[in-house]
Amino acid sequence: MKKVIVFLVSLSTIFVIDQYIKLMFINGFRYEGNPISLILVYNKGVAFSMFAFLKEYLKYIQLILILGITFFIYKEKILEKHPIISGILIGAGLSNIFDRFNRAGVVDYVYYHGLFNFAVFNFADVMIDFSIGMFILYYFLEKKKR
Repeated sequence: MKKVIVFLVSLSTIFVIDQYIKLMFINGFRYEGNPISLILVYNKGVAFSMFAFLKEYLKYIQLILILGITFFIYKEKILEKHPIISGILIGAGLSNIFDRFNRAGVVDYVYYHGLFNFAVFNFADVMIDFSIGMFILYYFLEKKKR
């Protein structure tokens, strides 16, 4: 039960932080800099705007995926081993899906345009990458122990 509470607190924390940052940009915050600008962009696809052609279907596909991942994390007892990382992953994913259902697309705002132009991304994207990286790291560390 304690692990479930830790999971839910992690999930909620990431969700609230991400939505708060996004609201700042929706309400007009903007910063033009070099090599990073903070600008409001509504992403109708996923990374690098891929799959934008799926339009309204994308949010339902992602919702099914996040529910499937949550079920997998629970069924495989990953939640018991890594409740914080699991909460970060699911909270960030739900925050982006929340945008799809309630806004014109996922709210992105960090734009790197230094040596090359990079996709615009957000805090939830970073947290998803972080949590996946941590899962991979733990997988290899556990494999090495055996």
